[in-house]
Amino acid sequence: MKKIVLIFMFIVVNLMAVEIDVSSTLKDKNDTLMTQNTKVFGHRLFNGSFSHNKQYRYNPNYLINIGDMVNVKLWGAFDFNASIPVDSQGNIFLPKVGTVHLEGVRNDKLSQLLQQKIKKVFKKNVYVYADLGNYQPVSVFVTGAVNKPGLYEGLSSDSIVQFLDKAKGIESSSGSYRNITVLRENKPLKNFDLYTFLQNGKMDIFQFRMGDVINVQNIKNYVKVLGDVKRPYRYEMKDTSVKLKDLLNAVIPNPTATNFTVTKWNQDNEQSVTIHSIKDNDDFAIYSGEAVEFLPDHNTKSIAIKISGEHLGLHNLVVPKGTTLGEVFAQIRPSSLSDMNSFKLYRKSIAIEQKKLLDAQLNDLEAKTLTTGSMTTEEAIIRKQEAQLVLNFIQRAREVQLKGKVVINKDTNLSKIILEDQDEIYIPKKSHMVIVQGEVMLPGAQSYVEGMSFDDYINSCGGYTFRANKENVLIIKKSGQVISYDADSSFGSEYKVKPGDNILVLGEVDSKYLQVVKDITQIVYQIAVGAAVVLRY
Repeated sequence: MKKIVLIFMFIVVNLMAVEIDVSSTLKDKNDTLMTQNTKVFGHRLFNGSFSHNKQYRYNPNYLINIGDMVNVKLWGAFDFNASIPVDSQGNIFLPKVGTVHLEGVRNDKLSQLLQQKIKKVFKKNVYVYADLGNYQPVSVFVTGAVNKPGLYEGLSSDSIVQFLDKAKGIESSSGSYRNITVLRENKPLKNFDLYTFLQNGKMDIFQFRMGDVINVQNIKNYVKVLGDVKRPYRYEMKDTSVKLKDLLNAVIPNPTATNFTVTKWNQDNEQSVTIHSIKDNDDFAIYSGEAVEFLPDHNTKSIAIKISGEHLGLHNLVVPKGTTLGEVFAQIRPSSLSDMNSFKLYRKSIAIEQKKLLDAQLNDLEAKTLTTGSMTTEEAIIRKQEAQLVLNFIQRAREVQLKGKVVINKDTNLSKIILEDQDEIYIPKKSHMVIVQGEVMLPGAQSYVEGMSFDDYINSCGGYTFRANKENVLIIKKSGQVISYDADSSFGSEYKVKPGDNILVLGEVDSKYLQVVKDITQIVYQIAVGAAVVLRY
């Protein structure tokens, strides 16, 4: 009985280990999404780059303190060279000269003071050079809206950015970058605004002392900026409102931005949106809590069209907005090699929509993969291995660039298709090649031979691989039309291959989970059609 209980506990522990591994992957993904959705201006400042560096730069206004190391060199009638610490009473001791009080002396007055003291003993022929060899080590408290409050060690010459970086930076959701106070003996001593450093690279030189406190206040006023700008972040405001011209200096709008919308909410949680022109609105007031989106809202009078492939004449045209495909197609001068009956249209807006649909399917597949449970230890191990394969497939699928192909059917009235900006019309060459891709032994291009059957082309490529899905073969014709063909079917006539055909043999998805098989097959099909690429699982 005891042995059975131990075996049961072992199985439970293994199952929990597998689930924890998958759950942690999902948690990391959610944390990343959360960070992306709450980016604030300056969020990249604190990444550990400052925390491990010490600052020994010369500061003429630095006040010498207890614990500082002073390098002193005397030469002439009397030679002496040493590094001397400032003792607990603020003094250093020089042979034949005695004690010299240095606490509170400005750094740029150090050599001058020592020279005066030495001349009281040596009237002439003794010269001195002195500088600070090492600044005083200090411990500074960092508190308030930081990610890791605590007591941190550094040098008195270190900047406030270095101490904040040691505290893992300012808390993104509530911390202020513009209202940071240094307290000494419980009294405010200096305020810092990091926007001056972020925007202009200027940093106030400040001398920390043992026991100083850096207190990061909570953010009070902010505005969220989106759209056609170089810095789309959440910005902190010093007051409850900011003028548009001041906001523009911070966000740096792109040259294409012409308008902006302002979204605000009232106390009844009702949303209102207004749109304004950037021009002549420099003094427009934007209030805390509002969201501003900059838009490239142009009144386009003409559009750019690209004509690629085999033809004579221009490859780029600028035509009036509203021009039809038929009007442009009539201007194309074909060459003797042009296959005008098989031209293709590629549209950027279609490619964007295809990518959105593909990303949504990949996100759904990823969620299913990471959240599917297991009933036994053996199943859990298999499930973990399969999950990694699916995640690798998803990563490769995200990198595929879809073309936005628009299939022009044979009887389409081209005068009804209105062209869009950046449309591309592709004129293929007359081809007597047949391309075979995917799950065949030797994928490649073959010459078209009239009378060769579908199976002949497959066999000339070495036949199918063991992964081939013979029931799901895609044939993409020169016009872009897609035909799904079942090579194993005993019903119906065999497909007659045409010159210019692209045969894509898809692979089998090896999984015991039917839903995963269905989802991956659909994604592979979509990529094969949208990008003419066979993505292997």
